[in-house]
Amino acid sequence: SKMDFSHSSLFGYIEDLQELTIIERPVRRSLKTPEEIERLTVDEELSDIERAVYLLSSGQDIQGTSVVANLPVLMRQNPAETLRRVLPKIREVLHVAGVEMQLTAAVSFLTVLQEESVSIHTYSHSFLHIILQNLEHRDAGVSNAWLETLLAVIEALPKETVRHEILNSLVSKAQLSQTLQSRLVSCKIMGKVANKFEAHTIKREVLPLVKSLCQDVEYEVRTCMCRQLEPVARGIGTELTKTVVLPELVELARDEGSSVRLAAFETLVNLLDMFDADDRSQTVLPLVKSFCEKSFKADESILVSLSFHLGKLCNGLYGIFTPEQHLRFLEFYKKLSTLGLQQENGDNDNQLHLQTLEQEKKYVSVRKNCAYNFPAMIVFVDPKNFHLELYSIFFCLCHDPEVSVRYTMAINFFEVAKLLNSDVYTIHKELVTLLQDESLEVLDALVGHLPEILELMTNRGENNGSESKLLSIPDLIPALTTAEQRAATSLKWRTHEKLLQKYACLPHIISSDQIYYRFLHRMLTIILTNNVLPVQKAAARTLCVYLRYNRKQEQRHEVIQKLIEQLGQGKSYWNRLRFLDTCEFIMELFSKSFFCKYFFLPVLELTHDPVANVRMKLCCLLPKVKSTLKIPTDKHLLQQLELCIRKLLCQEKDKDVLSIVKRTVLELDRMEISVDAFQKRFYENDLLDQEKERQEHLLLEMEQLEKQKQKNEGRSTNINDKIFEKKRRDSKTSSVLAKSINLSISGSSSGTSAGKEEKKSKLVRSQSFSTQVLHPKYSNIDKCPNRSSAIGYTSSVSGMGKSCMLSFCDDSFRTHSAGNSGNAAFPSSSSRNIFNSADQKDNGNKESQSRKMSM
Repeated sequence: SKMDFSHSSLFGYIEDLQELTIIERPVRRSLKTPEEIERLTVDEELSDIERAVYLLSSGQDIQGTSVVANLPVLMRQNPAETLRRVLPKIREVLHVAGVEMQLTAAVSFLTVLQEESVSIHTYSHSFLHIILQNLEHRDAGVSNAWLETLLAVIEALPKETVRHEILNSLVSKAQLSQTLQSRLVSCKIMGKVANKFEAHTIKREVLPLVKSLCQDVEYEVRTCMCRQLEPVARGIGTELTKTVVLPELVELARDEGSSVRLAAFETLVNLLDMFDADDRSQTVLPLVKSFCEKSFKADESILVSLSFHLGKLCNGLYGIFTPEQHLRFLEFYKKLSTLGLQQENGDNDNQLHLQTLEQEKKYVSVRKNCAYNFPAMIVFVDPKNFHLELYSIFFCLCHDPEVSVRYTMAINFFEVAKLLNSDVYTIHKELVTLLQDESLEVLDALVGHLPEILELMTNRGENNGSESKLLSIPDLIPALTTAEQRAATSLKWRTHEKLLQKYACLPHIISSDQIYYRFLHRMLTIILTNNVLPVQKAAARTLCVYLRYNRKQEQRHEVIQKLIEQLGQGKSYWNRLRFLDTCEFIMELFSKSFFCKYFFLPVLELTHDPVANVRMKLCCLLPKVKSTLKIPTDKHLLQQLELCIRKLLCQEKDKDVLSIVKRTVLELDRMEISVDAFQKRFYENDLLDQEKERQEHLLLEMEQLEKQKQKNEGRSTNINDKIFEKKRRDSKTSSVLAKSINLSISGSSSGTSAGKEEKKSKLVRSQSFSTQVLHPKYSNIDKCPNRSSAIGYTSSVSGMGKSCMLSFCDDSFRTHSAGNSGNAAFPSSSSRNIFNSADQKDNGNKESQSRKMSM
């Protein structure tokens, strides 16, 4: 129904509100009454020690708690007086203190130990007795707080002090006549004490107490002692563990209490490395098998723990598994991985029971633990068998309906990729799926190792080129762009910032053109439109990385032009500030000469900016700008810089900017400018800058070579078409040419030489027709095939090594055409020189050749 705002209804609402005010308690106008303030007032002339003693003696509880919380500070300032006067008062007060002061005292005592304000001997003499007195406080929270402090103290105490002050009192506190809280405290102390003594001491003084507590009538005590058996076993060694601890664990694993059985199972798994092969196969393995069988039938309470420890369990027992057992445990893992997602065959609607909320939570935890253990299971089945054995489970876990399961898979994705090694291509689709996940938590978890994952996926292929790498991961670029857009439209700007930082790896993964058209302009848009400063800075740095690895000068110039026009000369002062941030990244990633060529003067133009914040940021950046100059090459830029600083000093009216300008001038005067030649003090920086400059020149050279290659390929295509037409026309007269050569060789010498000259002149014309102009760097490389073809032709004409004139003619033409079909050919003058030298040799051996051919 619509709200009625009439006059009567409004008065009705007001009356209702007035009735509510009568019910409310009257609010006190002041927090403390004058009498209370009087009681809380302390003389200001008292020292810290005297004030602490006074407040502990006659102050209120809140004041005493404040003194106890301030104890570490007093110990640092005056330890002797604090121990003599303040600590005894605290000891007295703690007997009747409330829970808050007790908890504060436990934390303060632990802080004093960690800060090492006094020696450990003094600490044990002054503080240890107070800790032991309050250890059995009636409040469980207070008792646990003091116990945590005591366990930390035991780590630092010498052996003799532990033996006399702690171990001797354990015998009485562990008796059945003591309270449940006392026996639980004794269990935890035994686990800590076991690491302080030798094996024979533990066997004599600790193990009897351990056995009695393992047989305690209360299941809480048995559970607590069972969890402490691991540090006890580490302390006594493998022999005593086998004879004493393992039988206790076997008995506890069959306990009537589910929490005791669970503690026994987890302790067994953690101690697998201390058992030999016989113990594992004869004792541990049967227990584990019974646990797995009962987990689905009688005791679902251990499912979560079993799924969490399954990876460690399978790899710990790997050596003793038969193939059948290996397969059985693998199937058990697969069943756990889909628990709660699918129904067993044969069930009908009447038999299905509704899962309670607790069961659903338990099943989600089980699947999450399976996702956590997935890398361990890959090791268990061998990465070579991943696609056959585990890929279906990997697919299900990556598509699980619960975010927590997919989140765990995203965290483990890098580990899985490392284990698969050369077979990493099998999980490309799942990478794209997780990048497009609807939950930003999953995306955030995946992005943490995204550069390493992409590098593994692209470097495992046979080809190393960026174009072939891109084809190896289908739908990668759309998935990356979708992920960035989803992060940008969300309120989680830290995820967006992290994503943009990781995208800086893309130049090593995909091609320069793909980055330019799909990512680079997006980075510029983020800088111009996003409202979050860390996101803008991350986008600016990634854009500079893309610009650094861009392989086309035209595209680089376009981006630089946009940076200067849209940021450096933008209407918003916010964009001009981002331009200065971008210039910092340019100075970090590019050479000094690059910055001076494109960005030095646009930066100096901001000295006339109408907004004081821009001028202030520029002044702070000027020392870095000056460090990019080299003398004498950049002498004119140095003059421009000095001129701008003089104008700022003379014309600046803003006080804050002027103070920064003056401070910057002093810093600039102290700076030394590097010269073109290497200097000792700047050697490392100059070497790094020289390497950056070399890489930038290399990019330019590569671009020129690519253009030249494309131009040469275009020319060679046209020339090959012409050669094909010529060969088609000449094919009709090939037989006539062969006959004429035969006749000329068998005839007179003058006829032979005339026929050869005519044929050579035709070939010279065809070679000169197919010549190309080459890049000078490739001239030596391209001469080789043509020289060989020309020499091969002349040698075949001279008749060396040929028995049949017809076959020699075919070979000579084939060789010649192969030479012409390449990317380069000789100039006509060089081909003429080769044929002239061949003629001289040919004339000398003319008579012998004619004899051989006639025979």
